[in-house]
Amino acid sequence: MKALTSKELRQLYLDFFRSKGHAIIESASLIPENDPTVLFTTAGMHPLVPYLMGEKHPEGVRLADVQKCLRTGDIDEVGDTSHCTFFEMLGNWSLGDYFKKESIAFSWEFLTSEEWLGIDPDKLYFTCFAGDSDAPQDTVAHDRWVEMGVDPSHIVYLPKKNNWWGPAGQTGPCGPDTEIFYDTGREPCGPDCKAGCDCGKYLEIWNNVFMEYNKVADGVFEPLAQKNVDTGMGLDRTIATLQGVESVYDTDAFSGILAAIARLSGKQYHDDPETTRAFRIVADHVRSATFLLGDRRPVTPSNVDQGYILRRLIRRAIRYAMQLGIPDGSLHIIAEAVIDQYGEFYHELADAKETIIAELNKEEQRFASALKKGIKEFARLSTQLTDKRIDGPSAFHLYDTFGFPIEFTKELAAEQGFTVDEEGFAAAFRAHQEKSHAGAEQRFKGGLADNTEATTALHTATHLLQAGLRKVLNDNTVSQRGSNITAERLRFDFSFGRKVTPEELREVEAFVNEAIQADVTVTCEEMTVEEAKAAGAIGLFENRYGAKVKVYTVPGYSKEICGGPHVQHTGELGKFIIKKEEASSAGVRRIKAVLLHD
Repeated sequence: MKALTSKELRQLYLDFFRSKGHAIIESASLIPENDPTVLFTTAGMHPLVPYLMGEKHPEGVRLADVQKCLRTGDIDEVGDTSHCTFFEMLGNWSLGDYFKKESIAFSWEFLTSEEWLGIDPDKLYFTCFAGDSDAPQDTVAHDRWVEMGVDPSHIVYLPKKNNWWGPAGQTGPCGPDTEIFYDTGREPCGPDCKAGCDCGKYLEIWNNVFMEYNKVADGVFEPLAQKNVDTGMGLDRTIATLQGVESVYDTDAFSGILAAIARLSGKQYHDDPETTRAFRIVADHVRSATFLLGDRRPVTPSNVDQGYILRRLIRRAIRYAMQLGIPDGSLHIIAEAVIDQYGEFYHELADAKETIIAELNKEEQRFASALKKGIKEFARLSTQLTDKRIDGPSAFHLYDTFGFPIEFTKELAAEQGFTVDEEGFAAAFRAHQEKSHAGAEQRFKGGLADNTEATTALHTATHLLQAGLRKVLNDNTVSQRGSNITAERLRFDFSFGRKVTPEELREVEAFVNEAIQADVTVTCEEMTVEEAKAAGAIGLFENRYGAKVKVYTVPGYSKEICGGPHVQHTGELGKFIIKKEEASSAGVRRIKAVLLHD
């Protein structure tokens, strides 16, 4: 088995699939484009949903990439050996081309061939879908592994909760998967220990998803007209396996980041379990914050949505940095270590270095003094408790006065053996007419990922809206900073330094409705990025698709790089009405609008 660095594994993976006829595409943004079902790109499939549903990808039917991902559901677990909020997913894709047999053969060759990873085949174990009322048992995958030379005793069938992937939202493409595990050599936890067990003996390193179905709104799984392959290999976990270390934090990917923390704190990573955990939390959270701040669709700290998560990550990092004795105002030094590690591959980080440092310093200054006072206030409150429970108004006071997210207060309380009245906190929150974050990642329903007529129409409307803003505001630097579309409305964030006046909003509204009334045909062309720029197309996502991009044009009104989908004629949109314009974050405004039909 080759002992590779994380950079070498990333490149080797791409080289392998390039040799198998795959086009290498750039990672999409961490912020999903026009998909309100989730706050972040949580899986490699997320940005490619339109193509999994049948749209033609400009780079062809065989793709490979390294996708940036962010998941915060397990944020409280960060600090153990394997959990991270940010991670990279190595993926290869077949869009209606090869299927199960070829995909499994590719995986087997890459993992076991001496030319590639050279893993001992006897160390690999596999799971396949056991079948249920929605889909049959996946005997094709099982038998293909056996054909490749796998001992049948190394393969087990597991139910949908283990061996099924998707959809990314409420509806969409999905299907059975086969998962690949590496035997760590640990003793089995019992006689029933097998691949898929959570005891740690078997470490999942690759997942091949066979998208055969489309889940529709009533929960029915319909066969997809185009069968796809979507695979995912976690870079951090795989490199930990190849380097023979117990934790993802012990790989070379984190070595420079942990060294920066050690220099700043005067402590060593493995001094004691508490210190090790603090090192890992600071390293993970600063890495995630750096990628969010340096994304091509950058996030800035705020009290809602992605900005809330970013603020929570930064503030949690500050707290554990203080615990390590790291001087105030030092997070940017750790961020520089992140950029040193990843900037060669993710050029956007190096390009945004000054912005990343400035935003981290600003948030750290905003929170550091309040944190110290807040911890004193928390200590005062805790001495007054009679039932080991912090009441809602007190929890809200910590939030409102000292900037403590409710999760932060819960964490402090748990360390002291206390609980928090979360319902009381939420009630106090509502009483102050603030928008609750509770359930932010679950509250959105539907969305462009579902490719409904309503969301498709609103997506086209966002193109016209951006064109209208650039024209009316006479500012070609106006650009999209975020978009959230449900079946009922669109929400569009854009860069602009002041409030848009009511008169300007009426002009923008009139521009969009003029384009709708003209009932012009929306066209789509595939071209290189250079050709798109020369044609006057705008778009934040130029590097997302690789050498070729799709350019959607509303003749006379809009020309934009985009993955689609869009209506065929603007007359399908109905009447465009702007409902609200407000600040989103520093230098970013937000418009909410609807389409009405007679």
